[in-house]
Order: sequence, then C-alpha cells, then structure tokens
Amino acid sequence: MRRVPLAVILAAVFLLLVWNVSVRQGVLFLVGIGMGATLAGTRFGFTTGWRQLVEQRDQRGAMGQLLLLGLAATLAMPMLGAFSELHAALGPPSISLLVGAFFFGLTMQIADGCGSGTLYKAGLGVPLNMGILPLFALGSFLGSAHLNTWLSLGQTAPVSLVAELGAGKALVVTWLMLGALAFAVRRWAGGDRRWLSRSWVYGAALLAVLASVNLLIAGQPWGIVYGFGLWGAKVVSALGWFDPAANAFWSQAGNTQRLAQSVLMDVTSITNIGILGGALWVSARAPASGKPLSAQQWGVGLFAGFVMGYSSRLAFGCNIGAMLSGISTGSLHGWIWLPMAFIGTLIGIRVRRYFQF
Repeated sequence: MRRVPLAVILAAVFLLLVWNVSVRQGVLFLVGIGMGATLAGTRFGFTTGWRQLVEQRDQRGAMGQLLLLGLAATLAMPMLGAFSELHAALGPPSISLLVGAFFFGLTMQIADGCGSGTLYKAGLGVPLNMGILPLFALGSFLGSAHLNTWLSLGQTAPVSLVAELGAGKALVVTWLMLGALAFAVRRWAGGDRRWLSRSWVYGAALLAVLASVNLLIAGQPWGIVYGFGLWGAKVVSALGWFDPAANAFWSQAGNTQRLAQSVLMDVTSITNIGILGGALWVSARAPASGKPLSAQQWGVGLFAGFVMGYSSRLAFGCNIGAMLSGISTGSLHGWIWLPMAFIGTLIGIRVRRYFQF
C-alpha cells in the first residue's frame, strides 16, 4: 500500500478513536504511530544492538540505548517527582524476574526481536516476526496466568529510586550508573571505534520524547507486554477455554475491567496498534523482508517467540516495559532485568549461530 492512502486510513482511525472512545486514546494512537515509525525508520533495534556489541564489538547500538535511557530518565523522573498521579514502571525483585529476564534475553536473539522489535518488524512485513506476534501474545497470556505461582517462589517489595531518594538524587544515581555502563561498553569495544551513529542518536532522542509524552498522557510508562497478554486473554476467554475469575492475575479488578472493555480502551494496546501502523507506514516506502528460512529455523524461531512472550510477563516487561520504562522511572527491577537479560542474550547468540539464523 502506498503511503498516502495508508496515511488517510491512519488519520481515519485517529478520528474514530477521538469520536467513539476518547481524545486521550486518539492521541496515544498517534504517539504509537510515532514510536513505530521511529523504531522502523531508524532501525532502532535493542536485540540487534546487543548482538552487534557481542559479535562485532560494535558499540553504536548499545551506546544508543544508553543514550535513550539517560534522556528518558531526564524527562521522566522530574515529572514523577512533580505529579503524584503519574506512576513508575515498578516490578518486584523476585525469582520470577531473574528467570524471566534471562530467558527473554536468550529467546529475543533467536527470534530476532524483543517486544517492540516484534511489533515493528511485523509491521514492516518480516515473515518470521509476523508469525511470532500471535505466539508472543499467547505466551504473554500464559505467563500472566502463571505469574502468581512464580511469585510464590520468592519476592520482595518493589523499590522506587524516586520515592526513596527524590527525583533529583535518583536522576543523578541513574546518570552515574549509565555512565559506568557506557565506560564498560567503550572499554570492551576499543577506543578506535565510533561511539554513535546518527540514526541511533535520532532514534534515542525521538523515542525518549515519545515515551515521556506517553507517560504524561497515559499516566503510566510505555509498555508492550501487557497489551499482548490482554489480547491473548480475550481470545481464550471468548473461546471458553479460560475463566478469569479463577485466576489470581486476571481476577484483579483492573484486569477484569480491561477484559470486559474493548482493547481500544487499553492504553498499552492502543500504542501497540499505533506501533504497527507507524512501521507499516515506513514499510510502504522501503519494504523489509526476512531471509528465507528452513522448516527447522521456522520451528525454532516460533518456539522462541512463544517463550519470549511467556518470560516477558514473568520479568514484568521486555526491553521497553522493564528496561527502558523501569530504569527511566527509577525502578530497581529494571536494573536487575538488564544484566540478567544480557547474560541470556550471550547464550541466545550462540543458539542463533548454531541454527544459522
């Protein structure tokens, strides 16, 4: 589809949302379009950035992500300190978090995309990611249904750096920790390599602004995984295969309400849909295609996508909900997620190489 007709369709969806749902949901749809267009247009890939750092000692992707975290924290933490009605992306340090983050980091390398990567690559028309998308949603739903069992293995209360230290001190601590990571990345890559590329800088700046707009309008940080899980829960509930009232997670008041409402009322779902639309708009000019895969590669990739969805729920988010939103809003669980996912990605890269993706 050409860009002009697609833009007309996206504009019509925006107007329908404003007219039939709410102005907020319409604006969040536009924010999602911006996110999808930025991710696809700059090829801002969390998965790819980590893999290039490990395999090629190319630090540009990792540095771009650290820049994004720093910019997003600089915008988000003062807002959290000033407006009590805004919420941070808090998750409890737990066995569930450790296991989920590790397996998410592992499987995202095999599936060649995290939560946001799966969305925007599906929007670009990459076959494997299009196939993974429904399996990610199914896995995320099952992870949410089993979450209470995983949390019973051990957890502590969520820790908010903003609440504990205040927005100013929390931001300084975050900058220092990100600076230490940047120093470590630089030492690993070597001093003769480029720090950043223009596309990563543009992507980091635009995504930081859009994430902050999302926080201000939605009242909560940018997330991906909850929307996937909600879609899966709606499907299995409609088929009569699942009773939400009998499940610890989906029987909670807020989750029960979202199950009963249209997905267009859910702030995470509406930005996810927008990301697909934004990536599709980019693909209208420069279509993407994945390399041909064997039956074995398809099977491994789709299974990895399912496990990625399951583990993302155990880890309280993906690279967006746990790492970006967690760290930028001062949640300790984001800092736990990051090293565990990176350890997983070291193994995932080896598995990916074994199956010759």
